[in-house]
Amino acid sequence: MSENLVRGGAGALGRQLARSGVTALAIHVGGAGLTYCAQLVIARSIGAHGFGVYAYVLAWATLLAYCAALGFDVSMLRFVAAYRAQGSWGLLRGVIRYGEHRALASGICIAFAGSLLATIWAAGQPELARTFMAGLLLVPVLALLWIRAAIVRALGGVASALAPNSIVRDGTLLVLLGLASLVPGCRLSAPVVMGGTVVTAALALGLVSLAVRRRMPRAAAAAVPAYEASTWLRVVLPFVALGFADVAMNRAGVVLLGWTGRTTDAGIYALAFNIAFMATLPRAAINALFAPTISDRFVRSGRDALQPLATQSALYTLLGALGVAIPAAVFAGPVLTWFGHDFAAGVPALRILLLGQVVAAGAGSQLYLLTMTGHERGAALLALAMVVANVAAGACFIHLFGLLGAAIATTATLIVWNAAMAVLIWRRLRLLPGAIAALRAMPGTRAWAAGERGAVS
Repeated sequence: MSENLVRGGAGALGRQLARSGVTALAIHVGGAGLTYCAQLVIARSIGAHGFGVYAYVLAWATLLAYCAALGFDVSMLRFVAAYRAQGSWGLLRGVIRYGEHRALASGICIAFAGSLLATIWAAGQPELARTFMAGLLLVPVLALLWIRAAIVRALGGVASALAPNSIVRDGTLLVLLGLASLVPGCRLSAPVVMGGTVVTAALALGLVSLAVRRRMPRAAAAAVPAYEASTWLRVVLPFVALGFADVAMNRAGVVLLGWTGRTTDAGIYALAFNIAFMATLPRAAINALFAPTISDRFVRSGRDALQPLATQSALYTLLGALGVAIPAAVFAGPVLTWFGHDFAAGVPALRILLLGQVVAAGAGSQLYLLTMTGHERGAALLALAMVVANVAAGACFIHLFGLLGAAIATTATLIVWNAAMAVLIWRRLRLLPGAIAALRAMPGTRAWAAGERGAVS
């Protein structure tokens, strides 16, 4: 009977996940459309070199913002959802205050120190120096934006958490770029575009802050903050490592190309990676509810409720990724050329990056399965090892093949990372990874699955 209840609950959660996933996917698709429109305007206005400078600085600002967030952009999904399920309103309010104050302080310190270093390091490159000075202002803004968006997601607000960052930021940036082009004597450049990016990120932060106020339960708002700093600090370092690893995997190619002086290649690679990243939109949409749901179900029902939920979400993300990746690979040439003839050099890199994203989609949201069930330390160590491998492989392959080498290194490391996470999930949680778990429903595998369940129990 209990097994039927778990299955029934999992089915209801699966339907809720699908509904919320559709909403989130619509927001992500709309946001992606605005993002690529903004990138089209930027690329055609400032050229491949200027776009490379902008992408290089943005990569550094994003990387530093994840460090400034101190892992609370992920841990809020776990703690807020768990405290909400338990009715621990004082702790819910306490963890929010604790995380936000420390992230803001670290973001300001990182931005200040980074500005001093950028002034010295890029002294002979005025365009790069000015872009860094503007871009480092993003560090505390993005850190708070991601943390508050995570709080809203954990409280059940998918649309209000995603829309400010996915739609408002780039939609407003498009408007600002259009207005700037109408001003006599105003010439768009990497520093100007970066300044607009800072303004739109601040606007998004304001909107998501309002969403936190609206979503906060009255009992939590009225509660006296309670603190379990030792508990929260135990997961800070792993979550910082995970946040750093995630963005480092995504931005390593741009950073390495820019660091070696291949600024134009960095811009071309950044655009190719951003287009390939569209294949992650279905997974991002599912994750909008998937992560806090794992924490909630794990607290209420334990491990048994997770397998069907993980399998369903992986199938959704795999099908969605294939739907994006196949046409993107077929029309890679015309799409990139639309941004400018120089960007056509990124076609092979784009196709390789798409392959990696499809494989990752089929593996499912494995990182959240680990972090939302208390296995963040193992996940963090594995992620950091993959970052080191990606940087080493990237440095080697970029030397040999240029921007194509960056794509090869990123894709190979992404595939190895997901394979290693699948092994870790099986060993720690006895859950089958991603879409592979769907094989349990096939004839000839049911007896094996039943035997495995018996061995585990």
